[in-house]
Parts: sequence; C-alpha cells; structure tokens
Amino acid sequence: VLLDAAGVPRAEAYREVLPDCPAPGRVEHDPEALLHATVEVLRAALAGVAPDRVRGLGIATQRGTALVWDAGTGRAVHPALSWQDGRTAARCRELLTKGVFVSPLAAATKIEWILDRVDPDRSAVGAGRLRCGTVDAWLAWRLTAGRVSATDASNASCSGFYDLVGRGWSDGILDALRVPVTALPAIVDSSGVLGTLAVAGLPPLPLAALVGDQQAAMMGQLRTTPGEVKITYGTAAMLDLNAGAEPLWSMHAAYPLVLWQRGGVPTFCLEGTSITAGAAITWLRDGLGILAAVEDSGPLAASVPDAGGAWVVPAFQGLGTPYMDPSARAVVGGLSRATTRAHVVRAVLEGIAWRCREVYDALRADCPHPPPATLRADGGAARNDVLLQLQADALGLPLERPAVIQASALGAGYLAGLATGVWGSPDDLASTWRRDRLFEPVVPAGEREERFAAWQRHVSAAREGQG
Repeated sequence: VLLDAAGVPRAEAYREVLPDCPAPGRVEHDPEALLHATVEVLRAALAGVAPDRVRGLGIATQRGTALVWDAGTGRAVHPALSWQDGRTAARCRELLTKGVFVSPLAAATKIEWILDRVDPDRSAVGAGRLRCGTVDAWLAWRLTAGRVSATDASNASCSGFYDLVGRGWSDGILDALRVPVTALPAIVDSSGVLGTLAVAGLPPLPLAALVGDQQAAMMGQLRTTPGEVKITYGTAAMLDLNAGAEPLWSMHAAYPLVLWQRGGVPTFCLEGTSITAGAAITWLRDGLGILAAVEDSGPLAASVPDAGGAWVVPAFQGLGTPYMDPSARAVVGGLSRATTRAHVVRAVLEGIAWRCREVYDALRADCPHPPPATLRADGGAARNDVLLQLQADALGLPLERPAVIQASALGAGYLAGLATGVWGSPDDLASTWRRDRLFEPVVPAGEREERFAAWQRHVSAAREGQG
C-alpha cells in the first residue's frame, strides 16, 4: 500500500502466497515464493511513481514463522516453518517440564528443529555461515543484500527467544535450544531507518520500519491508549489489547508481547489467538469446493436467516486462546437433510465469531484498564458484513470497520512515516483514520449468552477428537 501524507492509499498491490500442508499439523512456506511476491507488490505499487517522492518503506510480516538461511547467498536452507506449524508442540511441553517456556506458535523451537536437521552439531551456525530469524529479519537481509541484520522488538517478542523482563534475547532459552546469539539479528526499534533496498528493478528506498503484522495493525487502527483492542481477521484471528508501558501477564492463555518500540522504549500488548479464521473460509473454497471465491461467503451466508442448526468449531490447526490445545481438530455438527451449503458457510462464520468472543473474554479477564467503547476490525475477512455483524452480536460490543482494511500495511506505513519525518508523533496521525461502517449488536444479551453457552459445549467435541 502506497500512502500519502494524509494516510490515503494512492496505490495498492496484492499477491496471495498460500502455505503447504504436507501432513496434519504441519504448515510450511516457500521462502523464495514469499520474496518473489514481496518484490512483485513493491514493483506494482511503485509503478509510475518517482523514487524521490517515496520517503520510506515499512514492512509488516508474519511473526512466529521460522527461517534458517545461508549467510552468503541469503537463501533458506529449509522451507519456512509457519507459526501455525505444530510439529514442535511436544518439544515445547518437554521444555516446560524443565522450566523453559516457549509457545508452540513461536519460532524458537522451529528454528531448533531445522538446525537439528541441517546443522546438528551447530558448527555452521556457530561459525556464522547460517543465520536464524523470523520473516522480517530474512526479508530485511534479502532486500538489502545482507547489509541489514535486524528484527524489531515486536517481532523479537514473538520469536520465543525474547526476555520481556530483560528486554533482549534470553540466554536461558538460547542455551536450551543450542542457538548461538550471534546467529540472531540485532533487536531494533519498530520505527527507524535501517538501510536501503538493494534489489534489481527497485529504487534504493530507505527501509524505515519493521514490525509484526498484528502490532502493525494496532498502529494502523491507532489503538494507542491502554485498554484499546483490535481484531485482525487473517489466516487466524488475532486480538490485541494495548497494555501500556508494562507487560500484562495472563492466566487465560493470552500472551504478553512488545506492541512496538520507539526511541528504545517499548510499549506492550496482550494478545490472544483464534488459530483458524480466514483459513476456514479458504477451506470452504479449496477443501470443500462450496465457494468459488472467498468473497462469496458473505452473500451466501446472508441468504439464510441462521445456520439451520448447523455449527462449526474452526480448529483446523488446534485451538488457541484460552485453550492452547494444538491437538484439537475442527468439528462440523448439527447437520440434517435440510442443511444447505449456505447454512454451512454461515455456521463457519458464526464459529469464527464465537471463537473470537472466547479470546476477547480472556484478554479482558487479565486487563486492569477500562474496556473499550468499540472494537476495531481489519484484515481481509473484515470486508464480510455478515461476519462483522455476527461478531458484534457475539460480543455485545459495537464493531468499527476502517476505510483502509489492510491495517497492517497502514501501520507499517505510519511507522515508516514517523521514522522519516512525514509525521512528528502518533498524535499527528489521528486525522488519517477513517471509519467505513459501524456494526451495532442486535441480539439481546440473554439470547447471546444462551447461544454462546451452547456453542461452547460443542468445543468439547473438537478437543475429544484429538486422536
């Protein structure tokens, strides 16, 4: 997304890069396909624009996805292991018995898994021939021809190697996983000029921001006050709550992260995850073939007044907050001969909304700050009016959809603009945020809670089907 100084998109480009799922619980990405798509969208967005008019580039990425690459060529030595990949869940449980906590959604044990196969004695990584990190660090390395070795604090906090108290790499976790600290990138501010691009066919733009996608969406939604919340519907649905100057520690399987870091000072957030959201709609298209395009889900769901008794627990890659159960599996129930594909689609959207209600409740249970007056929603599936109305009804909370749906790209642009003087402070950004639509809840509170309790009983089926 190419932004002007008023925060208005002047150009936009998009490429879909789907993961490979070679086995249940395994999710991988082709790093070169990710790089190719990144360069493609940059070229498309910049087409016809004088390079000297562009002040800086901000990059928002997946965060817990793990890469190990050759320091000389920059090419990954193994497919990237997605943050959704569950192959190291047992290893995380083993580490926990030893007092080492690493989330199975983080990159740390996935990096260990790759190194155990390509460099088991750690000689190559110890000698500096291999580098490790998350997508942002690898893209920064590749886009600058190896001149930038950096990850921002928001991405670092999602890597599994970060110490929230010490606010740097954790010696204990690095030792437990046998990863030399020299193999990891430097931790930098989310907003700051790091270097310039060195890619054939692209201008040498300043690389002025690195930030995790969910934290970028918080900036794009201007959730800058403690207690404010946003939800991003991507492959997963991620809910983030601004925690302020100190981390919030959760008792409900949410996790404290760095929201962003500016001037060396971090701001924190509390995050909860519904691991499957937009991916469930993609499954309706690619897995069942009952949608020709994901955009058809809204009109089809709107063609029926309810799900006709059908229900769905969208746990294709396990259940996140508040369960943290990577072994759970998706369940579809309540079907009859009267069930149509419209009912199934609506049941999937309802399942996404109820899962997000569970996550929101977990965040609020751990938060001392006042509840927000509204929730702001973004991401591709936020274009779906039916989903957002179902979400407002599930929460009993008004839901705002912004004019710029791709809030992660917007937030990365905001941070790059702050680094290069386009805006002086986040306060200067207030006038750039615009609302497209407000969704008010219409389901009475009593009915909402009855329906929620009934749906939660179905979640046990998703967990009982682990074998």
